[in-house]
Amino acid sequence: MVYLSHLSKKHAAPLGLAVAGCIWAQPQASAALSPRASEVTTVLGLPVTNSMITSWVFSILIIVLIRALVKRPKLVPTTGQYLVETLVEGVRNLIKPIVGKRLLKPTFPLLVGLFTFILMHNWSGLFPGVGTIGYVDEQGQFQSYIRPGNADLNMTLALAVIHFAAWLYFVLRYAGPRVLIYDLFGNKADKKELPTALFYLLTAIFLFVGVIEVISILFRNVSLPFRLYGNVFGGENLLYSMTNLMGWIVPVPFYFLELLIGFVQALVFVMLVSVYIGLICNHDSEEHAH
Repeated sequence: MVYLSHLSKKHAAPLGLAVAGCIWAQPQASAALSPRASEVTTVLGLPVTNSMITSWVFSILIIVLIRALVKRPKLVPTTGQYLVETLVEGVRNLIKPIVGKRLLKPTFPLLVGLFTFILMHNWSGLFPGVGTIGYVDEQGQFQSYIRPGNADLNMTLALAVIHFAAWLYFVLRYAGPRVLIYDLFGNKADKKELPTALFYLLTAIFLFVGVIEVISILFRNVSLPFRLYGNVFGGENLLYSMTNLMGWIVPVPFYFLELLIGFVQALVFVMLVSVYIGLICNHDSEEHAH
């Protein structure tokens, strides 16, 4: 059964949907929001979920929107071109001191793409119909027909894999394996200024710290996706609970809160990826001499 009440409860108040308000019904307070995306179909034996379809649709919308705003770039920018240029320039100014001038150009397409993609998908759950129309499954959990992409852990895990592959490429391409190994395991002390025994003791310590650093690097692929997923899915849960509590007035401030959280989480993700790249690739030339 489709519960149309979820459409009216979640989106009618902040967007003023009078028609949705006419189909008000008793909320399904006993149904918890499902943490998993529902499978729609399979392609070559691989499942296609509702969150995947939502991500495809919104990705296409992002491309169409940016193309429509910019059209043919002009020397005197139009309002749409100015908005896109403001986004691009803002991300550029943000990452430039982190990744450095040398890495700015090669990393910029990835970082601005990640920011735009994550931001739009974080906000996708605030659109009418997204995450609001669905059914209660056999486990008593509410399954929406249209689920936000970043409210699915598989999506955020995929973003983490992209980040790690890109980090590995940039580090090996622009710093090199030698710099990477030295940065992780190398003895940073000057052998001429220390007793030999102390120097070799520090070498053992740096090797041990390097192992911990490798574990930390691998753990990024857990912390990044779970942070993003937890905040987006938590926001969906919050809106779901508040609209079940009272559908018209109480949820409105939380919509503005979710706008802020969606922006902050996109910013945090891109900032962390920039820092990870810059930590090794943005050393001074004196450090590379080692």
